[in-house]
Amino acid sequence: MAIKIGLLGGSFDPVHLAHVALAEAAWQALELDKVELVPAADPWQRRPLAASAPHRLAMLEIAIRRRPRLAVNDVEIRRGGKTYTVDTLRQLSRGPEYYWILGSDQLANFCSWHDWREVSRLARLVVAQRPGSTLEPPPALQTHLEILGRRLAILPFKPQTISSTQVRERLATGQSTSGMLDAEVAEYIRRHGLYSAADV
Repeated sequence: MAIKIGLLGGSFDPVHLAHVALAEAAWQALELDKVELVPAADPWQRRPLAASAPHRLAMLEIAIRRRPRLAVNDVEIRRGGKTYTVDTLRQLSRGPEYYWILGSDQLANFCSWHDWREVSRLARLVVAQRPGSTLEPPPALQTHLEILGRRLAILPFKPQTISSTQVRERLATGQSTSGMLDAEVAEYIRRHGLYSAADV
C-alpha cells in the first residue's frame, strides 16, 4: 500500500493555530501517514511576504515541534523563484500518494492556477471550509475530476476565522494575538522584531 502524504502549502507569514489544526484534521480524516507543510518561496498570486524564508521556516518548526505526524517540507524555498504548485508536485519523489489540502477560498480560483489540470492529476484534492466561500468546485474542475475518476475530498473541519493577514495587522498595532498563535511562535516573533508596522 502506498504511503499517503498530505501537503498543505501556504506563505505561513506567520504560521497560526488554524494552519496546524487544518493539517491535523487532514491527517486524521484521511488516515494519512503524515502531513507536510510547504512554505512558498514567492507566491505568484499575492503581495510580497513580510518575513524572510528562514524566519518562516523557523516558526513552522516551532509550531509543529510536538506533533510527530506533521513535518516541514522546504522544497519550494530551496527551489526559489516564483512558486507554482505544479512544479512542487513534479519535484516530489514518486511512490507516495499525495493529497493537496486547500481552503474553499482557494478552491474558487483553483482553475487560475498554473497548469491546474496537472496539479489535480498529480495529487488528490482535499478542501476545507473557509468563511465566506463555498465547497462547490468550479465547473471546469468538476469536469476534469470526473475525467480522472476522482472526487473532491471534503474535510470535516469547522471554519476558522484566523488569517495571517489578521495576525500581522494585530502584531503591527500592538494588539493581542492570544488564541491565534502558538505561544512559542509569538515569542519568536517578539524576539526577532517581526511584523512591525513598517512590515505590514
